[in-house]
Amino acid sequence: MSEIKSSVTEPSQGEQHHFSAEVGRLLDLVVHSLYSDREIFLRELVANAADATDKRRFEALTQSSLALPENPQILITPNKDSKTLTISDNGLGMNREELVQNLGTIARSGTKAFEEKLTSAKPEERPSLIGQFGVGFYSAFMVADRVDVISRKAGEEQATLWSSEGKGAYTLSDASREQAGTDIILYMKDDSEEFLDTHRLRAIIRKWADHISWPVALRETKEDGTSEENTINEGKALWLRPKAEITTEQYTEFYRHIAHAFDEPYATLHWHAEGTVEFNSLLFIPSARPFDFMEQSDRESHVHLHVKRMFITDDAKLVPNWMRFVQGVVDTDDIPLNVSREMLQTTPVLARIRKAVTRRVMSEIKSRAKENDDKFKSFWENFGAVIKEGLWEDSDHRQEIAEIARFHTSYDDSLTTLDEYISRLKPEQDAIYYLVGDNLEALKASAQLEGFRARGLEVLLLSDPVDSFWPDRLHSFKDKVLRSVAQAHNDLEKFSSELKDQAEPVETEKLVPALKEALGETVKEVRPTDRLTGSAVVLSSEGGPDLAMQRLLRRSGQAFPAMPPVLEINPRHPLIRSLSESVEKGENISDYARILLDLARVQEGEALSDPGGFARRLAALLAQ
Repeated sequence: MSEIKSSVTEPSQGEQHHFSAEVGRLLDLVVHSLYSDREIFLRELVANAADATDKRRFEALTQSSLALPENPQILITPNKDSKTLTISDNGLGMNREELVQNLGTIARSGTKAFEEKLTSAKPEERPSLIGQFGVGFYSAFMVADRVDVISRKAGEEQATLWSSEGKGAYTLSDASREQAGTDIILYMKDDSEEFLDTHRLRAIIRKWADHISWPVALRETKEDGTSEENTINEGKALWLRPKAEITTEQYTEFYRHIAHAFDEPYATLHWHAEGTVEFNSLLFIPSARPFDFMEQSDRESHVHLHVKRMFITDDAKLVPNWMRFVQGVVDTDDIPLNVSREMLQTTPVLARIRKAVTRRVMSEIKSRAKENDDKFKSFWENFGAVIKEGLWEDSDHRQEIAEIARFHTSYDDSLTTLDEYISRLKPEQDAIYYLVGDNLEALKASAQLEGFRARGLEVLLLSDPVDSFWPDRLHSFKDKVLRSVAQAHNDLEKFSSELKDQAEPVETEKLVPALKEALGETVKEVRPTDRLTGSAVVLSSEGGPDLAMQRLLRRSGQAFPAMPPVLEINPRHPLIRSLSESVEKGENISDYARILLDLARVQEGEALSDPGGFARRLAALLAQ
């Protein structure tokens, strides 16, 4: 085969061509593909108005003739009769040439160009401008058939009208405007008239632009036909102000506003982070649990992410799911956004912010845990079940969570830490024992505890859904392994019982095989046990998840294979003694065997597979 030869011409030697774009198609992509939520158009236009006002304020530092009017604002005027929505500002404005450059050239950002002029300005004088891509303006065509822009540049007399239907062309003509600034007039589509409703507009501004530093006013028509202007945004970004200037009442008011809550915050975390990444944060830990907090299917955190005071998303997952009770705001200039500003790029900057915020909240919780006062105990009762999810899913903070976690135990009614539990261990005890169930009162009365109580062994009582999962993941704490009492029957042999005057055990050599024969494959094994003091029977598991985990998996609808339990009988109990005597006499104990198993299941909180059969057998035996 002959050798194939090729050569490459250097780029500088070839013919040079410019990319071409079908402007109409490009606009169509911006309008129909860039944004997922149509209400975003108002955020983009308000952001542009805020940038224009910031630019004018900056320019006025060196040219006093460009000073802003006495009460600058961004005014939104809906008109249902003409089906128009107008966004007006007192900003720097644009002349004819700048309208061509900024609005006639897609993806050319006037804000970006303006920022390039600011390199020599002092940091404290530089405005924090929002726009950067030069496409936000065109989001107006998502809701409007036509957009008119009337703009007059500060320091100039002539105003210009820019008008387009968003199909690749625009017109320019002279216009008049009393003051410098810009009016953007949207001629709304038939399916966009919802954005002429004042209640809808108010909600959008409060959601997306509540903390723009300039007042955002809404012109509303009253019943008598007159109109009034009402400022609808909060205006002040509380997190950017020094802590010394903020009162407790202001913190509480802001917390209630952003969290839609009525309580006072348990903890307020307000700080400015500097270093490889810079951000401002104002976070709150609630003092009360929201009404449906534990029933919410959404397990994700919703701390608000702002970029330059503009709300971007509450889905940035700035704290892990087990901290989802945390409320507040993180504001940064350092996060790169996608063009629509609806989604975040996965960057090391965002990862560093998440790590720093989580570390700061964890530090606060640990500090409060050391105080161990009634407020912290109340906090743990409200949110401990959520924090314990971190024991399962967060390897970075698992040990820290274990140190501050509080638990109910068989020792007394107060909450205890794992350190306190360990301080009460018996000399020969090498495990932390726990029992999982559906509710605390049932756990306290569980037959599973009898042998442990008789030997003075403390047991953690775990009644939250996540408690079925995390002990295996944590595995141990300070060299003490965590062990379910349902799987720890052999441990009791090395501890002496503190109970006295117990009845002598009955021989069970014939009873055990008789019970196993009657129960068949419904149990893995039947055996006597010395871990019961008052109950006749108890269930245990071997070679798989403990009983509580099996129940949880079945309730969750997972296809978990049936694992027959071990039925343990108490040879000191009168009922077992009586059954043993019946077997010695050759009597059939099949019904008694099934009732024993059902009783053990009831004790464990399990639903009976045949409640009708249980009732009939029990009624028949009672009749005898």
